Amino acid sequence: MADSGKLLEAPAHARVASISTPAQAKPKKVVHYPFWFGGSASCFAACVTHPLDLVKVRLQTRTPDAPKSMIGTFGHIVRHNGVTGLYGGLSAAMLRQITYSTTRFGIYEEMKSRLSKPDSSGSSSPGLLTLIGMACTSGFIGGIAGNPADVLNVRMQSDAALPIEKRRNYKHAFDGLIQMTRQEGFGSLFRGVWPNSTRAVLMTASQLASYDSFKRVCIEKFSMGDNLGTHFSASFMAGFVATTVCSPVDVIKTRIMTACPIETRGHTTIGLLRDICRKEGFAWTFRGWVPSFIRLGPHTIATFLFLEEHKKLYRKLKGI
Repeated sequence: MADSGKLLEAPAHARVASISTPAQAKPKKVVHYPFWFGGSASCFAACVTHPLDLVKVRLQTRTPDAPKSMIGTFGHIVRHNGVTGLYGGLSAAMLRQITYSTTRFGIYEEMKSRLSKPDSSGSSSPGLLTLIGMACTSGFIGGIAGNPADVLNVRMQSDAALPIEKRRNYKHAFDGLIQMTRQEGFGSLFRGVWPNSTRAVLMTASQLASYDSFKRVCIEKFSMGDNLGTHFSASFMAGFVATTVCSPVDVIKTRIMTACPIETRGHTTIGLLRDICRKEGFAWTFRGWVPSFIRLGPHTIATFLFLEEHKKLYRKLKGI
């Protein structure tokens, strides 16, 4: 009985501690999503925005007598190739997303999940500089992995704009890979790989890292929920940043990939830059910026919306 009396007279702070301990929230686990989610989301987005990407390439590689505006280029394509002409090179675009986007998104998301620390509210993402470092690494690897498909994508989109005698007439992406390897050697698959990888680094850093940062600001600073409105706002701003950062490298990459071997023989990337600046001034750095943003903005928005839906469905199926 004495012992029970002592138990009843236990200090108040001890009784409070014993009551509050079970109520403490347990840290939630960091979710590891499948590696291919980014590539799948990008493929869905590419189907939506491919005509805009095609117009951008046509403007960047246009001849002096070709239309100079985006609307004029749209009309020119429909007039000469029909509505289906707006989807020229779609197979190469899909192959590019399967290789390039799957690699960069997959590596980035894997590194981010491993460096995220679980807490009671979900998980705390790494800081901005860490996100940029991870994005640069994954973008560089993705740029190399997707270069063959990127060369095909640019060539197939610009092919109809070339004189008949210079057209390559690839039937589809795999036919293009075979023809390029036979006619120009295996090295042709990696033409422009360094400017392309540089662009991939800039694209991934300015797109993925900025999206995560903008999303965090929307949720933490503006008290927005993790919902469609937040995803749209963050992806729109990420698309604007990505277009501006990548525009100069995008023009260089397109010029190199569409050039015939004889045109680039003996020319380094620096030499090509010097020639372009001498002939066109510095205005070339943002040539096609408007169609690039009109294409990359919706593509970025669609990609992240599809990606977030992939993740939402995955959590629902797994009961997380």
